[in-house]
Amino acid sequence: MPDSTHLVVGAGLAGAATAWRLATRGLAVTVVERRSPASPDGSSHGSARIFRYGYAEQHYADLVVAARPGWDELAEVHGAPLITPTGTIDFGAERDPRAVAAVLAAAGVEHELLTSEQARRRWPQIAVDSDVLHHGGGGVLDAETAVHAMLRAAEAAGARVLTDWPLAGLSRTPRGFLARSADGRTESAAAVVVAAGGWLPDLLAGLTLPQGFLAAFPPLEVRQENAFHFPWAEDVAPGPTWPTFIHKRSDIQVYGLPGGRDAGFRGQKVAEFNGGRVLRSAAEQTGVVDPANRDRVVEYVRRFLPGLVPEPYAETTCLFTNTPTEDFVVDGVDGVTVVSPCSGHGAKFAPLLGQIAADVATGTAPAPEFFRVGVATAGVVGA
Repeated sequence: MPDSTHLVVGAGLAGAATAWRLATRGLAVTVVERRSPASPDGSSHGSARIFRYGYAEQHYADLVVAARPGWDELAEVHGAPLITPTGTIDFGAERDPRAVAAVLAAAGVEHELLTSEQARRRWPQIAVDSDVLHHGGGGVLDAETAVHAMLRAAEAAGARVLTDWPLAGLSRTPRGFLARSADGRTESAAAVVVAAGGWLPDLLAGLTLPQGFLAAFPPLEVRQENAFHFPWAEDVAPGPTWPTFIHKRSDIQVYGLPGGRDAGFRGQKVAEFNGGRVLRSAAEQTGVVDPANRDRVVEYVRRFLPGLVPEPYAETTCLFTNTPTEDFVVDGVDGVTVVSPCSGHGAKFAPLLGQIAADVATGTAPAPEFFRVGVATAGVVGA
């Protein structure tokens, strides 16, 4: 059993990005994944995630700007783009497009503010109900392909990737750590990075972390989210004419985007943000779509998306792992780094978060203050 300088637990976007960044620094890396990379019962599967710059918080918009070169770097390694440009719109009274526009201006991101009448003329398939912020740099991110591209790059740099390897426990040894799988296999490491998504609530207590760190760790809420694919109406142009969108009202918050492979390239993916059932951990997921949530989203499509037929032809579930502030956790102590870029908005940052996690794991640099355990205590970031 070979030793590994760093053991990365989890092969979703966060784990794959961390492994890529560690391995390309010349470090020995082993990745263990409970099932398979970008597993369908995790949070990084499929081809459709929103890449956008629009945030109400300046530090997150600035982080997207910082993350974009990493996507270009990964695309070069992969040999094909991983983000399909579509543009992005934000609207709704609770979204406050003008406030988000001010953040984008400070971040140096090109954008435009449109009246609802102007927006409806440009996108008649979307019945906007407020002024609209549009930025052309948004698009659709292929999460699953990105995971595999990062893992291939990590393996090319010498990393090992072990599948069907669910972590059951972690113990300290004189040389570092011994990780044990559910069937008794073991891997040794000098340091450990845990990027386990919705399984993190089950694993935290067994990571040999100090009680003070655990006491300060934000409570995690896992949701089994629902996503629905609606076909384009016959009189509306498909695909490229649709921007991704965030629509936030007092009664519902919805996001939508072209569905890509997930929808057989036939329509739009539409979902209510944090509209799913709350779970204790990912282990409780059923994969069964909530019919009440389906009804809410269908009614939303009927009211606000006239360019779609309000009858989903496909549907699925996905996991969100939320912190109370919707901030990420990238922090560690005593050789264990916990990485949870979660709350439904982490995918777009993956290459940068891998860099940050690698810095924390190697002691090169701390994470941004708002990612550290016990620091962020108030405020909610934009979806």
